[in-house]
Amino acid sequence: MSQTSSDHSEQRAALLDAWVEKRRQIARLEAESMELLVDRVLLRDAETQESPYHRDTIHRSMIAEYSAAGHVSQGSVEYAFSDAVFLDSDHPVARASFHRGGITAAHVREIVRAGAVVREAVREGTADAAALELYDTAAVVVAEHDTPARTRPLVRQIAAALAGETLVDRHRRAASERRVTMRSVDDGLALITVVVPEHLAAAIMDRLTHLARGVIAARDDVEPVLDPDDLDSGESPIFPEDLDWSAPGIDEWTIFGDRDTFTTDPLPEPCPVEAPADTRTIDQVRTDLLTDLLLASDPSDAAGAGVDRIQAHVQVTIAATTLAGTDDRPAELDGFGPIDPDIARDLAGRNGGWSRLFLDPTGMVTQTDTYSPTEGMRRFLRARDQHCRFPGCRMPVHRCQIDHNHDHARGGRTSLSNLSHFCAGHHVLKHPDIDERHRWTARQLPDRSLDWVSPLGRHYSDAPPRRVMFV
Repeated sequence: MSQTSSDHSEQRAALLDAWVEKRRQIARLEAESMELLVDRVLLRDAETQESPYHRDTIHRSMIAEYSAAGHVSQGSVEYAFSDAVFLDSDHPVARASFHRGGITAAHVREIVRAGAVVREAVREGTADAAALELYDTAAVVVAEHDTPARTRPLVRQIAAALAGETLVDRHRRAASERRVTMRSVDDGLALITVVVPEHLAAAIMDRLTHLARGVIAARDDVEPVLDPDDLDSGESPIFPEDLDWSAPGIDEWTIFGDRDTFTTDPLPEPCPVEAPADTRTIDQVRTDLLTDLLLASDPSDAAGAGVDRIQAHVQVTIAATTLAGTDDRPAELDGFGPIDPDIARDLAGRNGGWSRLFLDPTGMVTQTDTYSPTEGMRRFLRARDQHCRFPGCRMPVHRCQIDHNHDHARGGRTSLSNLSHFCAGHHVLKHPDIDERHRWTARQLPDRSLDWVSPLGRHYSDAPPRRVMFV
């Protein structure tokens, strides 16, 4: 490698280290910012003790002032105060990590909000105080090694396991709050908000995405054709006197009627025209598809027909005892968090694609009872990986590619210990055509975690989830 390339590598490494350290400094400052919010809440409480009849006004005034001073929406300020109070009172491990710069404000937000069900369980006496301490510790272990987006479903899963029946009851109560609302956002647009159970929302979004990708992929296959009815309409209509009757073949495609009327249908060949290109983004296509489906489709029966018609990829994790109905532990909608066990059992009864997987003593998935060299391996990998195995990526497995971690062309085996799901964007990072100065490598370790090595030689680990899975 040339001296210039070596210098560039050292510069890239130095810039990366400086950026990571600056992020830690930002996290520490955000932690100090939260402490200031806690102090302000203490002052508010003292003021309300002096004027208890003005409690609501004092609180509203505080939120309004912080919103105005910080140029932040009042809703965001409310959340910030709430997160700060719960972090200070109930999550000392998370608070300490935040002050060290080990986690960010986004991680704190996920930890505090997912922990609500545990705090409720402790408050109602269905769980002891140790459950909250255990949740706090386990959530920080997750957050310090993953992104906020990946932290969210994991801490929700931890909270569900510790809260038990409290979370199930909350989900069943929340199901009654489903609704649709609309408000104008000016410029001829409106915002429609739909509150539905999470498994249905995931299925809706997945199906819209699949349909939208199909529309975008088919753009180049469209052959625009001029409607023959346009010949006698518009700004320049065509009448019999406009036609050149001496043109060869005109009698073959012109049909005359009474009183000098005629039609040009059928034409021997379509008349192609230049159609405007479809330049819609995938979000715009999804929106148009949703509009078409809602306005053009008949409503389904109220009692469950919507679940029958789900044609989307929804992956659910549920214990065998819960599936059998011997207990009501929460199931999990992979990538999102816990769902009502009744919903999971309903989905299981409507779907024939479930397989049982086994664990080793450490909780790692090792085999499936439907294992085979082809589809069985794919089912196992889908259940094990759940999403792209690049650190932080949450692209679901059905939109990923199965990769030979050690290149098959270079002797890599087609085995579970050498296969992982990568999305297209991360799969290409380890492609042999990429210059080695920018190429990544990945190898699977005995515990099935993936060790990614960056062009700078830095190691980044991604561990698979540890649990019983039904796919």
